[in-house]
Order: sequence, then C-alpha cells, then structure tokens
Amino acid sequence: MQCRLVFFLILIFTSSTALAQKTSAVPQKTKALSGVEVSKEGQPCLACHSDSTPGIVEQWRGSAHARQKVDCYGCHRANSGDPAAFDHYGQKIAVIVTPFYCQRCHKAEVDQFEKSRHAGAAQFIGSLDNRLGEIVEGGPAAANGCRQCHGSEVKYQGEGKFDYTTWPNSGIGRVNPDGSKGTCAACHGRHSFSSAQARQPENCGKCHMGPDHPQIEIYNESKHGIQFRANVAKMKLDSKSWVVGKDYSAAPTCATCHMSATTHQPVTHDVGDRISWTLRPAVSFKLEHWEMRRSAMQDVCSNCHASGWIENFYKQYDGTVDLYNEKFAKPAKAVMDKLYAAGKLTPTPFDEKIEWTYYELWHHQGRRARMGTAMMGPDYTQWHGFYEVAKTFYMEFVPEAEHLMPGVTTEIMASDYHKWTKGLTPEQIQQQLEFYKKRYNQ
Repeated sequence: MQCRLVFFLILIFTSSTALAQKTSAVPQKTKALSGVEVSKEGQPCLACHSDSTPGIVEQWRGSAHARQKVDCYGCHRANSGDPAAFDHYGQKIAVIVTPFYCQRCHKAEVDQFEKSRHAGAAQFIGSLDNRLGEIVEGGPAAANGCRQCHGSEVKYQGEGKFDYTTWPNSGIGRVNPDGSKGTCAACHGRHSFSSAQARQPENCGKCHMGPDHPQIEIYNESKHGIQFRANVAKMKLDSKSWVVGKDYSAAPTCATCHMSATTHQPVTHDVGDRISWTLRPAVSFKLEHWEMRRSAMQDVCSNCHASGWIENFYKQYDGTVDLYNEKFAKPAKAVMDKLYAAGKLTPTPFDEKIEWTYYELWHHQGRRARMGTAMMGPDYTQWHGFYEVAKTFYMEFVPEAEHLMPGVTTEIMASDYHKWTKGLTPEQIQQQLEFYKKRYNQ
C-alpha cells in the first residue's frame, strides 16, 4: 500500500513538473489585447511583453502602427539572409528593425534617407573627430558619445546578443548587421513611431547641439524658435497632413524647413535636399545643384516671408560665409598646409598646440559663426561666432604659426582684411569717437 502511494505521488510530481516546463517554454497571454487587432504570430509576443516590457507595449498601443494592425511580428519578422536573425519561441525574428525592414512599407522614405548625409553619418570614423574620441580621449568616450549620434558598426554575437561596445545604439548613421545604414527610430522613436516626435525641435537637438554644431541653441534664440514656443498649441504636430501654410502657419520647426511638405513639394527624408552651403568643413563651399536646393528652401520661406525679404536674407547669408572663408578660413588652412609641408608639424594630429587652436577655430567657432547666420541667431553669429574666430585667429593662431615658422603669415597679414592690425588712422579713430558721442549723447 505504501509503495503504491509513493509511486502515485512521484507520478503526480513528475507530470506537474513536465507540464510546467512545457508551458514555460511558450509565452503565456497575461493581459487582454482588447481594442488592438493583432496577427496570430503577434499574439504571444504581446502576451509576454505586456508583462516583461510593458512600457514599449503601451507605446506601441498608441501608435499609428497599432491602428494599422502592424504588430510586433510585423516589424520584427526576420528578413531572409539577415545575419542577426535568431529563433525565438519558434519564430525567426530580428532584434534590430533596420531600414531594410521599414522599407517593406516605407520604400520611398528609406530610399530618400539612404542618399542623405544622415545615412552616412558613421563615416566620421577615421576623421579628426573620431581620433579625438577613440585615441586622445579613449574608446568608451567615443562609444557613449560620438557613436550615439553618428552611429556604431553593430557587431552581432548570436542568440539575439550584441557586442556591448556597439550596442545599444540609435545613431542616425548606424551600420546594421544586415548592411543597412541608419535607424528610423532615431527620429520616430521606439515603439511609438511618432511623426509628432520627429517634428519637434528637441528631436533634432539630441545631436545638433553643443559647441561645434549648436543648431538647437541657435533655433531657440531665433525668432523661429520664439514663435514656436509661444504658439506650440497651434502647431498641429499630431496631424496626418502637415503642410506649412495649409495645416499650420504659427512657426517653423527644423522639420518644416528641412524635410516637411509645402503646397509645392512633398516630404523628403533627405535632410540635405534644401541645403545650398555646407557649413561643416574648415572652408565652406556650395553643394552640387545648390541653386535647386536653395530654390526648394526658399519655397518653404515663402510661406511666411515676401520675396524681397528672402532675397536680401540670402545676400546677407552668402556675404557672411564668404567673409569667413576669405578672411579667416582659407588663410588659416594655407598656413597649416605650409607648416606641414615644411616639416614644422608631425603627421600625428593633436600632438602640437597649434593643431588644437586651428581645430577649434574652424570646427567650433567657425561653425557657430556660419550656422548662426544660416539660422538667424545673431548672438551665435557674433559673440559665440565671429568674435571667437577673430580672437583665436589674431591672438593665438597667428602668433603660434610665427613661432613655428617666422614669416609664414606675412603675406596673409598684409591683405586688406587684416590691415587694421597695423593701426587705425587718426581719421578712423576720430570717426569712431564722433559716432559714439552722437550715439550715446556724450
């Protein structure tokens, strides 16, 4: 009798254990999916992740994807040949939803993005910026700094795991395991996929800020940014149609000018389509097809500004960039070229003081001067820009260059741009005094 009882208890225990193991192998539905229609494959995903990662499930529930019946499996279903795909509870999925996945439904947007500067942002690897991060500062500084905006080259380790030095990363130019570039989530967010988020200035400000490209700070200073903050409730950021001059007119955001639709042109995911100058390098130059690009941007401007205003603004803008190029950028670059050619500097970057001085002259101060003008931020044009450029050029760069190679700046400093350094004439001094007496009634 006792033997039978023991055998019976063992049978119950082993049966219940096996059942528990079997049921734990498949995610169980723990929350109701009412109000959201999902595929058969997507149901176990939501059932499990409603408990394990409820935040992203709730973000998805409020998304346009959910309203269009696009669920977890619809996006994470692995493409054939994706090296980062793996088996997950009987389904072949990919952790990273790359542009190759998004193009299943959004091919035009992905095609536009692929030809943009954003898609190539990870190409900064090998540049002076990256050398600073990787070598001068140290690898983790680049992994958690530079690459979080520019993008990393994601390394897959198998079984849904990634090299921690390359992931997580939502850099706009991220190189994915399947060979695609970028991530739509950098602007639209995971898992809300929000157009309203992409239209907010702060969305761009995650990367476009700081001493070397302070676009968000310039925007906030500008009349555009002031108008946006004062009228944000009128901006209709959640609207499906978002055509400037038609659906809203209170203010422009970054997206308005660089990406969004007007009554004459559609949305573009190539943020360079409307940019005529490149303000990034040491010396600015006009891009290929710059007239067409400028015309596209002026079409945006025309929704709020008269043609005369737009024409004069661009004359001011061009004049300022030309001034920067001719007075400071080209001469400074010519001096550096001569110093390298004469063997006065080593090939190693940033091991000599003048290399730091020159880098900040164009990479920080020069960009601020040019970008401040482009986006109508007067303080960034002047005090954060040209004042810093002039101070660094005259008080640091020229003396340092002369110390390394006497006479290297003689020809440059003899030009009309720099003749003021030889001293003002008595007439010029008197003219200034008279001006200030009249201006301040003294």
